[in-house]
Amino acid sequence: MSQSASRAGGPAVRFAVVGVPGNRRVTLFRDAVRAAGLPAARVVPWLDVLGGKAVFRRGETVRMDSPGEDAEVERLLRSVDDPTRVEGTALWYTRFTGAVRTVARAADAAGAVLLDAPGDVAVLFDKRLCHAVLDGAGVPVPASPTSGAAAPVVRDWADVRERMAQHRMPRAFVKLAHGSSASGVLAVETAGPGRVRATTSVERDTSGRLFNSLRVRRCTTEREVAAIVDALAPDGLHIERWLPKASQRGRSADLRVLVVAGRATHAVVRTSHSPMTNLHLGGERGSLDEVRAAVESAGGSWAEALAVCERAAACFPDTLCVAVDLLPATGWRRFAVGEVNAFGDLLPRLTGLPGSGFEGLDTYATQVVAVLNRARNHRASATP
Repeated sequence: MSQSASRAGGPAVRFAVVGVPGNRRVTLFRDAVRAAGLPAARVVPWLDVLGGKAVFRRGETVRMDSPGEDAEVERLLRSVDDPTRVEGTALWYTRFTGAVRTVARAADAAGAVLLDAPGDVAVLFDKRLCHAVLDGAGVPVPASPTSGAAAPVVRDWADVRERMAQHRMPRAFVKLAHGSSASGVLAVETAGPGRVRATTSVERDTSGRLFNSLRVRRCTTEREVAAIVDALAPDGLHIERWLPKASQRGRSADLRVLVVAGRATHAVVRTSHSPMTNLHLGGERGSLDEVRAAVESAGGSWAEALAVCERAAACFPDTLCVAVDLLPATGWRRFAVGEVNAFGDLLPRLTGLPGSGFEGLDTYATQVVAVLNRARNHRASATP
């Protein structure tokens, strides 16, 4: 039976959300809290965290949200004046994970409950570590020569070419280790010496600086690809085999699946004519009904596809909600996990999967209900 936040009832919960005030993510979460009939979620700005002024209250449930879309926060984390710049992600990672640990210490000192574990966040924002954790847990992932902390560092384009050749990867995704939203991603194709092309949203200006663009473009010479990779490499790179993906209506397709409290609750199909299906880069929402039909008609299992996502989320047991990027192989019978995202729940107007128990609820209302259910179960177990 579908739940609704407004009738979830149970123990009183007071939320604090660490985020960017006025940001749509924070606004949508506060709307969900309000709809549940709970006290207004208190906003703790990332600027306060970075300035050492974050304060939490005893008994609060603390949810961390993305620090993005705030130019001053971006400047403090990456030391860049233009948030569209690509460089600086290694520094961002160091400072952001430090800020997350600050939140955890302050919450613990105040007697507040944190919904996102610092250790989980540190792994989720390092693609090399995340890939190794998933692979070690038996979650299907694309092959990678950069997986894990012990893998050799990728220093430049020559290293990328060498790794691709050694591991027989004529096609590979080259990603910033600490990137998000396809920032700094190149889908690279090789066909012998000097025959290289790549698809990317990275723009390079005349001085060699890199910028994010909303336009996916093709690099058609090895020199151009090498220049971008060499500029990205100091921030850390991750290489993955480019798996051929299934298609829907002639467009490459994958899925983003939200897992809340261990259960797959929401899924959106993303389709594109380019290798990057991100919706902000021109990808479009596809039909989930058509995906389920394709999987079943191919002899696959939709339930098993969701189970793959739940197994990936289980690698991060101390974090309430993660978003799994699920890659369907050609033929719709097999699936692999491309990435697991800490802040991948911004999916406006998307409601819960049939049979999930969260039908009719958006991603934020679902998380509110999950916290209420957890509090109710805790109270029941504590009752003599």
